[in-house]
Amino acid sequence: MTAVESDADAPFVPAIDAHVHCFPEGLADAIQRTLTAETGWEFRHGTDRESIEGTLAAAGVRRYVALPYVHEPGGARRLNGWLTDQATDSESLVPFATVHPEDDDVGDIVETAFEAGARGLKFHCPVQECAPADPRIAPALEAAVEYGRPITYHGGTAPMYEDSPYVGADRFAELIASYPDLVVNCAHMGTYEVAAFVGMAREHDTVYLDTTFAMSTEAERTMGFDPTSISDETLVELSGSIMYGSDFPNVPYPYRAERAQLLGRDLPESVYRDVFYRTAREFLDLQA
Repeated sequence: MTAVESDADAPFVPAIDAHVHCFPEGLADAIQRTLTAETGWEFRHGTDRESIEGTLAAAGVRRYVALPYVHEPGGARRLNGWLTDQATDSESLVPFATVHPEDDDVGDIVETAFEAGARGLKFHCPVQECAPADPRIAPALEAAVEYGRPITYHGGTAPMYEDSPYVGADRFAELIASYPDLVVNCAHMGTYEVAAFVGMAREHDTVYLDTTFAMSTEAERTMGFDPTSISDETLVELSGSIMYGSDFPNVPYPYRAERAQLLGRDLPESVYRDVFYRTAREFLDLQA
């Protein structure tokens, strides 16, 4: 029995994990320390690329999206370059890029990253203190449209951002209205405003959602959200707009918890293929 077979669930394999974090060691440690201080979560997974890829491969993940973000201006070029370098040594890493809203050369930073191989763009709106359609990042959004690259946002209020002025369904709706050709993903199923975000995915072919944290067996414990409030019917209807993600390695539970709740639903095989693989492949415009 191979390592993949020993930890894999048949409907899950092959999978694309659309929401993973791969950072340089010092930054990875700092992010986890901050999360622990804010939430009390404890992390036990290795944060280096080799450890991340070992866990993902054992579960049957064929490709994964590495999502960077910067807390302060001036660090995006270095982080984007580091991540695209990591991708050259990996058969499974799909690098995204980031930029800070207060960078002086937002458009050039993003275009440089796309030219170097970044497949998309990531914004963590509450951490970076920018709304999805913030005018300061307009050059980045325009570059994404020009290059045909998607953007993943932390655009919802979970798990601790209900008072943030930078997130929420209304803010995301402003983005869609302002950039109708932009392909966007709201992470965490848009929690805690799931119904509104599901509605946007239903109405717009360019809007995607990922399951990260919200559909875990640990969702109620970690973020006070009941994943069963998202019906099987919704997953079936929108399987072409919903993709699996995990937040690995920044999860305070075993990796399998991210897929176990979904696998326990007994959904049609075609829906599992969409959620675990095909939707992300379309979102990323991957050929294989």
